[in-house]
Amino acid sequence: MISIILPIGLILILSLCRVPVVASIIFSALLAGCLSKLGLHQALQSFNNGIENGASIALSYALLGSFASALARTQTPLWACEKISVLLLATKTHWPKAVLFSTLLVAAIFSQNLIPIHIAFIPIMLPPLLLLITRMTIDRRAIACILTFGLIATYLFIPVGFGAIYLEEILLKNLRFAGLDTQGINLYIAMGLPVAGMFLGLLVALFYSYKKPRLYSESLENTTLALPKTPPIINITACFLAIITTCAVQLLTHSMMLGALMGFAVLVLFRLIKIEETEGIFISGIKMMASIGFIMISAQGFAQVLKDTGEITTLVNTVGQILANHEGLGIFAMLLVGLVVTLGIGSSFSTIPIIATIFVPLCVAAGFSPMAIAALIATAGALGDAGSPASDSTLGPTAGLNADGQHDHMRDTVWPTFLHFNLPLLVFGWLAVMLLK
Repeated sequence: MISIILPIGLILILSLCRVPVVASIIFSALLAGCLSKLGLHQALQSFNNGIENGASIALSYALLGSFASALARTQTPLWACEKISVLLLATKTHWPKAVLFSTLLVAAIFSQNLIPIHIAFIPIMLPPLLLLITRMTIDRRAIACILTFGLIATYLFIPVGFGAIYLEEILLKNLRFAGLDTQGINLYIAMGLPVAGMFLGLLVALFYSYKKPRLYSESLENTTLALPKTPPIINITACFLAIITTCAVQLLTHSMMLGALMGFAVLVLFRLIKIEETEGIFISGIKMMASIGFIMISAQGFAQVLKDTGEITTLVNTVGQILANHEGLGIFAMLLVGLVVTLGIGSSFSTIPIIATIFVPLCVAAGFSPMAIAALIATAGALGDAGSPASDSTLGPTAGLNADGQHDHMRDTVWPTFLHFNLPLLVFGWLAVMLLK
């Protein structure tokens, strides 16, 4: 177990010491190999095998960055966001902040279910709003919490879009594979309390932790809120058509990469982007999302090393012994295992298959109901998605909020989301299992 817990702890410590997240993950992967039966050379081989799994994800995010860069070049998103900014700042009440927060929350929720483009909307929508956020002296940590809540709580509770993938194609499928009868499981009831805990954490973040104004420098290129000239109607139409095309292609093909390429192509066809400019815009967009891509790639390598150590099974079996003797403590330990595994892997979607195979027999032997088992494993998988340095649910908000270099990934996104979402998930997830068992 030490070969899992120590490397994950090392990632967090090194990241807090401002060591690049990619370097922290690589060092931690090598430490996991050295502490286990793998050894240094085999750990390197395992890491190299794992990074292949993250290549397609990283390329998809890079192409989405290029699409976002192309949209920004048309000036239409900037015009729309600055028009909103002027209207909101003209109102001298608390409503502008409420409208802004609500808009970002709805966008995050829709990105998971109604228009499942995941974090692709963040680099398009957020950078043009940073000047407004700076002028309103809003603490960006509050916005990071809003975005992360919308990205995670939605797929935990609503079985549509990414929620359908997590709850039906991954959770229920793996529960059935482990031998559990999933008929009659009401996912709304099973996940109601855990999601309510996350919502409580969001309220604490907005109305207590990050309520006070926070000052940032107006370092953006456009430091005036004078409304720019309205773009031609053809520009606005082409931008909306490009966004719709990106969403439609992704829904039809289940490929973010192809969706981003088609959206980029629409802007070129409408001549909003000149052919000779495409390479420069493409590269600038890739640079914008490059850090996320490399973190995702290295996280997949780290996940493969953890799996190959064989220590995850040992960790889960230890929890099973605790469950046999102390039921309440055993449930809490299972949730902690999910937290530890997801913190290291960075993906709740990848955690479920790892823990479900062993957790289901243990819970069935303990007499838990199918609803309680579903709540336990779904919550255990989600724990760590908020608060992991390698999670796209934290990397996405950082990419948007740090467009002007004033938002630190670890201090301003990872720790706020960890404290306000993982701690409530632990408590309310435990409570849900105890009530449903």
